Amino acid sequence: MIVDVHAHVIVPEILRGVAGDEAWRPSVHWEGGAQVVELGGQAIRSATREFVRIDRVLAEEESSGVDHVVLSPWVALLPYALDLEDGLRVCRLQNEALAAIAVAHPGRVSALAAVPLHEPATAAKELESAMALRGVVGAEVAASVRGDYLGDDRFLPFWEVAESSGALIFVHPTTRGFELPAFRDYYLWNTVGNPLETAITGAHLVMSGVLERHPRLRVVLAHGGGALPAVRGRLRHSHGFQPLAKARLRESPDVSLRRLYYDTITHDAELLRALVAYAGPDRVLLGSDHPFDMGTTRPVDEVRELGLSPGHEAAVLGGNAVRLLELDEGKGR
Repeated sequence: MIVDVHAHVIVPEILRGVAGDEAWRPSVHWEGGAQVVELGGQAIRSATREFVRIDRVLAEEESSGVDHVVLSPWVALLPYALDLEDGLRVCRLQNEALAAIAVAHPGRVSALAAVPLHEPATAAKELESAMALRGVVGAEVAASVRGDYLGDDRFLPFWEVAESSGALIFVHPTTRGFELPAFRDYYLWNTVGNPLETAITGAHLVMSGVLERHPRLRVVLAHGGGALPAVRGRLRHSHGFQPLAKARLRESPDVSLRRLYYDTITHDAELLRALVAYAGPDRVLLGSDHPFDMGTTRPVDEVRELGLSPGHEAAVLGGNAVRLLELDEGKGR
């Protein structure tokens, strides 16, 4: 079974005009052959493949060679800017709809829930509730929450439940984590800003000792961990002498870095090959970032072109996800 762990969907139940016109609801239409997503007064054209209609999403995934897809919300619909009551409602609307999709497509779809992580204790309870829904295997969270990164102590209640429940936690950049003027130019907010935000939160989780204290956590970093693998040497070096760097972490940063999981979206075969070699073939999971322009329509081919051993290739393409999510390989496409 080939499994894509990084694919997004907007469930129809939350579209503007379907059940309400609140500002947080997106609308989606096609204009001149291009898909346009409108949210918060902005027209977004970066979703170049099907974003809403699940049958078309699955057809596009199948055309890429994928048997099973793990669907997560569009990160812009993680409701951290809303008050708790509205945020919970947005999460539950999406979670129930995602679970229904998984039930309607057994063997082909699993789902990652949304949780109100700006209130970590409530997010922990919501994760427990979501994990009771059939087809839900974990949650998607943003790399930063109202400016706080994921190693912050206030998120510990969430990490405790994530570990005890066996949930897969998928960490995705907010897409607008920085306000540096340079990121307004040349698409740098995406090409550089997103991997930088992922690197910061990954390093924060490592150096704060969260992964050391919760060794059974299943945390996947989007986009091959962003820029995190490139700074592993600096983390290691600082931990050897700098009191601030080793204030919370006892083990080597490399040990914690290898506790993480990483998806395959690097757009560079040499980088991806190096990531598999460093993290281990059991820690890398196939991803496409469907339906976005910075994703890939060839995720399976890109892994097969690496020249990995048959066992390592099979692990990355789906074996690792099957093990983590306890999927039934007999129910593939």
